[in-house]
Amino acid sequence: MIKIVTIEREYGCGGGQIAQQTADRLGWTLWDERLTSEIAKLIDCTRADVKCREERVDPLYYRLFKSVMRGSFEGSADVHRLKLLDADSIFRLTQQVVQKAAYTGNCVIVGRGSQHFLRDRSDTLHVFLYAPRENKMRRLISEGMSGKDAEEAVDTVDQERADFIDKYFQMEWPNRSLYHAMLNTAVGDETVIQTILQLKKALEP
Repeated sequence: MIKIVTIEREYGCGGGQIAQQTADRLGWTLWDERLTSEIAKLIDCTRADVKCREERVDPLYYRLFKSVMRGSFEGSADVHRLKLLDADSIFRLTQQVVQKAAYTGNCVIVGRGSQHFLRDRSDTLHVFLYAPRENKMRRLISEGMSGKDAEEAVDTVDQERADFIDKYFQMEWPNRSLYHAMLNTAVGDETVIQTILQLKKALEP
């Protein structure tokens, strides 16, 4: 039985909305913003702090700062007080939360490397969503983003996700061999949702 659906997505293709509706149709738990909140709780920081760092690698200046700070605390009795919210910490906690969600089952998990963490599970359906650039721009603008911001986000967020996957999993993004299906959301959200549900049914004995 398929108990988990992971949905990886290009930025602006509607992956979050499609994941939400898929979870609603199945009566399952959605792990998207909830995943961010759980990590924030575990690391004792705000959701905004986690959100701006998840699915990214640390910028060079932050890696240098982290190295200097850890060097300053080395050999100190206060080293346990050093709490740096970095990509490595978020990655480790994300893995814990994703695996906990998978253990519970009946869930839809959005991005965060979940397709890699759960790649060897036979009870998981992996889907990648994408769309033409103009469709992504149009969707983001309809959601209130300016044309300039939408263009910049479409150009940068996916590259950050690709860098994240390359660093932590040593794979290209998207790695096509991981997915049961790669769906173009330009065909319409409802068509994509129905396809995911049909795939889930087809993969079950």
